[in-house]
Amino acid sequence: MTFETIEYLENSGYAEITLNRPESLNSFTPAMHVELREALSRIEQNPEIRALLFTGAGRAFCAGEDLGAYSDLSEIPELGKTIEKNYNSLIRRLRALPIPVIMAINGVAAGAGANLAFSGDLLLAGKSAKFIQAFCKIGLVPDSGGTYFLPRLIGEAKAKALALTGEAIDADTAERWGMIWKVVEDENLLAEARGYAAHLATQPTKALGTAKQMLQQSFGNSLDTQLDLERDMQNELGQSEDFREGVSAFFEKRTPVFKGR
Repeated sequence: MTFETIEYLENSGYAEITLNRPESLNSFTPAMHVELREALSRIEQNPEIRALLFTGAGRAFCAGEDLGAYSDLSEIPELGKTIEKNYNSLIRRLRALPIPVIMAINGVAAGAGANLAFSGDLLLAGKSAKFIQAFCKIGLVPDSGGTYFLPRLIGEAKAKALALTGEAIDADTAERWGMIWKVVEDENLLAEARGYAAHLATQPTKALGTAKQMLQQSFGNSLDTQLDLERDMQNELGQSEDFREGVSAFFEKRTPVFKGR
């Protein structure tokens, strides 16, 4: 497949997806979703890819759905079908990836674009980034996981306020509230994100992917269930090549060489 609405690169150990419709603030189109599905399939099928970096071209991360398709509303669209086919499947696949997903959020992240960012594992935002739950401005509710991620990240009160007002939140506020991990100067954002991707691609990928899944599951688990899960996963990882390498490197006082197995 030739990519036209995204850029897809495979670097040493990690993949990089760039939403590439800068003239439309990287808003989603059906073609973009097709290309994203192809890119994720390549990542899922390649064990050499041990991290994913996701960003946007130009002055925005992603402005959500391109509303151009709805200029003629003589027929009421079935939004649920679009959401299930495109957005829900995208979020589910990103959350299920057994590798770290780094989001480098540049400029505006609005609507589904904001919630796409929140689906990642390590969120870096440029100083100019803004997060907007823009759905209420067109009579809709947050989708793409927005009603799931926001209350878990910032609490019910702030999540409701953002959903009901559609106010923009700047990067510093997002960091202070715990919506993202770190704010980076705009000119340094991509380089720092690539640095994290390259580093994580050398780490014990199976352990990182397992930790990611366990943390995601913890919100629906009791303490007892989570303790049992920690026990079972630790037992499984204790049989891995990476565990043996990590312990050997510790005693030999050298840097471990993890293979993600």
